[in-house]
Amino acid sequence: MKEIKNIVFDFGGVLLDWNPRYFYRTFFWDENEMEYFLANICTSEWNAEQDKGRSFSEGIKFLQSQHPEYRNAIQLFWDNWEDMLKSDLPDGVKLLHELKDHDYRIWGLTNWSAETIQIAYRKYDFFQLFDGIVVSGEEKLIKPDRRIYEVLLDRHKLNAEESVFIDDNHANIKTAQELGFKAILFDNIVNVRGQLSAVLQYNNP
Repeated sequence: MKEIKNIVFDFGGVLLDWNPRYFYRTFFWDENEMEYFLANICTSEWNAEQDKGRSFSEGIKFLQSQHPEYRNAIQLFWDNWEDMLKSDLPDGVKLLHELKDHDYRIWGLTNWSAETIQIAYRKYDFFQLFDGIVVSGEEKLIKPDRRIYEVLLDRHKLNAEESVFIDDNHANIKTAQELGFKAILFDNIVNVRGQLSAVLQYNNP
């Protein structure tokens, strides 16, 4: 087995707690209406288009034309986006620091808007620990498309077999495994640490 040199982190659900409900619970009086809005209007699929490179201005304008009755609520997805980024996730961030302290190279591969990733960079200083980051919105490619993994590997001259990939999404994990990464699903920190210990062959990552 090749020696592991690189740890690749996803951001949302691993290092950062982002959820539009953190803002929209302060906007909608009715929880059911909020859930309807997020399931049918500002959907995950719609937001993924921003992660894939579409500008928020274009995405907002498109939705407002389709749902004029929610014009203001749609606009606030952009205007109040920062309120949806609640906090970092301490377990993931602690692990990040520990791995960096053990001299692993740390990389980021995230589905994130090119516009809003700048907010995250500004708010959280742990991003300074990364040796390099690939952002879907900047590449106009999105996980689990294998091409965005290949951007990371090619740009930074990485070998997938020398790399661990940590993500909270099953589809993203599957693609990483197909490319040769040691892939670990970030479900809970106990499982993640246990799998890392086995892969990295030391006791306390």
